[in-house]
Amino acid sequence: MQSDDKPVNGQHPNTPNPPSLFDLIKQLPSPGAKDAPRTARFARLRTSWQEAWEEGGFLHQRWEDLYRAPELGWHSMANWLKTTLGLAAACALLILLDGAAGVLADAIHRLLTAVPRVQVGADTSTGVFAVLDQPIRSYIAAHSTTLPISASTVYTLWQAVGLFGLIGGFLRSSGARLTWTAWGAATIAMVHSTAPADGRTIATALTVLGWTAASTIALRGLTLRPHVFTHIHNAGHHCAPQIHLPSPTAPPADESPANVLPLQQR
Repeated sequence: MQSDDKPVNGQHPNTPNPPSLFDLIKQLPSPGAKDAPRTARFARLRTSWQEAWEEGGFLHQRWEDLYRAPELGWHSMANWLKTTLGLAAACALLILLDGAAGVLADAIHRLLTAVPRVQVGADTSTGVFAVLDQPIRSYIAAHSTTLPISASTVYTLWQAVGLFGLIGGFLRSSGARLTWTAWGAATIAMVHSTAPADGRTIATALTVLGWTAASTIALRGLTLRPHVFTHIHNAGHHCAPQIHLPSPTAPPADESPANVLPLQQR
């Protein structure tokens, strides 16, 4: 049977503080108990639900926290609400990063495979640039047959690394400048190794000159002149002589100074 005791002002008459919804649910009898009718269980559950929504109840306090959150702001709102919002934002960020990672990987794959397939001895460049480009393409095509990626991908990566070193060096990045130096050394070595024997010296010299000219952009502001710093340790204290004179004090009004004599009449 339903108990006649009813909560007054959101508080149970037998307890100082209103029980939470979880405490009231734990007090329900087990479903398999023979001495607990189904109507009594539903009545207790309905009473617990009503007490939880009354003033001071568990659900009423949570609703008040949610209702006052826009007014209180992030620093003053309830901790459970901060935790819920933080977890929701983290889940949304993970979903966005997962989608962005797929799009970025697809874009990089298209970029790396956009260059035509490199072939040994393919004359795809003309002019002075062909002196540098053709030996590099031939070297990459000859030494990338056992790699899991194609020669065109290696050629695109070589161009991307050089562009990164050039732009990063212009922005005064130390790592990009080291990358530019290593990239230039590798480029010169590839040209010297693959260029024809009759023109190997000229091809290597043109490569060195071209890389040196481009280094004026990538290594701007970098100088080999040593910097001299003058540092004086324990220079000592600075002494300045000063003379302090006490200020004269005025004599009292009823006393005359010792150097003032009265006027004598004859």
